[in-house]
Amino acid sequence: MTEPETITSLLAGRKGLVVGIANDQSIAWGCARAFHRFGAEVAVTYLNEKAKPHVEPLARAIDAGIFMPLDMSVEGQVEAVFERIASEWGQLDFLVHSIAFAPRTALHGRVVDVGRADFATTMDISCWSFIRMAQLAEPLMTRGGSLFTMSFYGAQAVVDNYNIMGPAKAALEASVRYIAAELGPRGIRVHAISPGPLATRAASGIAEFDELMRKAQARSPSRSLVDIDDVGMATAFLAHDAARHITGQTLFIDGGYHIVS
Repeated sequence: MTEPETITSLLAGRKGLVVGIANDQSIAWGCARAFHRFGAEVAVTYLNEKAKPHVEPLARAIDAGIFMPLDMSVEGQVEAVFERIASEWGQLDFLVHSIAFAPRTALHGRVVDVGRADFATTMDISCWSFIRMAQLAEPLMTRGGSLFTMSFYGAQAVVDNYNIMGPAKAALEASVRYIAAELGPRGIRVHAISPGPLATRAASGIAEFDELMRKAQARSPSRSLVDIDDVGMATAFLAHDAARHITGQTLFIDGGYHIVS
């Protein structure tokens, strides 16, 4: 069925970068697809050569003219992506940051036992990477724009088996508030998006995640789980001018699960 023109033109003329697509189950893919559906032009990155075959067909499906590797642990790659955007587009209207990482020993152990190196790695990839991308995006957002990153309820309450990712996401949410305050005068809005439990590749590393999903479905007011398209559509809306007075928020897209004790 053909999309109504009002849908496909909502973000016409906007250009944005989506980081963190691993496969067609990724939250980042739901976001990229929604932005494309709303008429925006989307640049896409992939982690490495192993990931490329899984991401490249998705990039083609949304006509991503910019498709580049981006591994935050590889020196210069993030700068290269933004340099390409500056060269080809000369502007950036939105950024979706959907990457996080913790070494297995840290993710599967107690927070109190996390080693210094593992803690630094977790914070570097899961939090500082967003700060760095915001810094690189700022000079390209001459018309204002929107920055998004992905969080989880475990940033605000203890979630079994979420472990070191809880403090990392808490730091990320605090960073969102500070960056929103700093960039707001330039018309740049900043949000943390906090989806309910989703069966993504990243979630597969969390012990007993299936049980968390079952609990969320049983107890959330909506009695249903969200999917990547729910997250994508809500995120794309927040990039529209209709949401121009919303910034610095952690927005839960979880069927209301976070309000239930």
